[in-house]
Amino acid sequence: MEKMTTVKNDIMIKNLETTECIELLNNNYIGHLAFISHKEPYILPITYSYNQKSNSIIGYSAEGHKIDAMRKNDLVSLEVEEIKSVNNWRSVNVHGTFEELQGIDAKYLLHEFAQKVKKLVEQKEGAHPEFISEFSSKLYGQGIPIVYRINIHEITGKYRNS
Repeated sequence: MEKMTTVKNDIMIKNLETTECIELLNNNYIGHLAFISHKEPYILPITYSYNQKSNSIIGYSAEGHKIDAMRKNDLVSLEVEEIKSVNNWRSVNVHGTFEELQGIDAKYLLHEFAQKVKKLVEQKEGAHPEFISEFSSKLYGQGIPIVYRINIHEITGKYRNS
């Protein structure tokens, strides 16, 4: 009788360096935002932009559940990943605080957000969006967007590569 041997595939999950985490944040524009509302966790996809100058995440939204919840509890997380396969992926988790922006700062950062995301959409997808509504939330006449910043307190990342 032939003896069967099992070869253990030793694929380990490893930590990303902080610079690698920032690179992943900087080169993507869709993440999953986690926040607390009524003592319950929520997580949903958002379009974001990493701002190197302030080491923060910029986003925008219409008034609603997400903004109300973050105003009441400003502790949030953002997860961003690049997945090629079950054994080839990178993921970053950001912990920070929500800050609502106003006035000229909000307008400037929303413009910067739109320009950066347009550039990433062109690079990654070959599309050439002209308007923010082509790649991000459509406000559908819900008034002026709420521009916010996630002030980063901690960045961690993991990867697996076979």
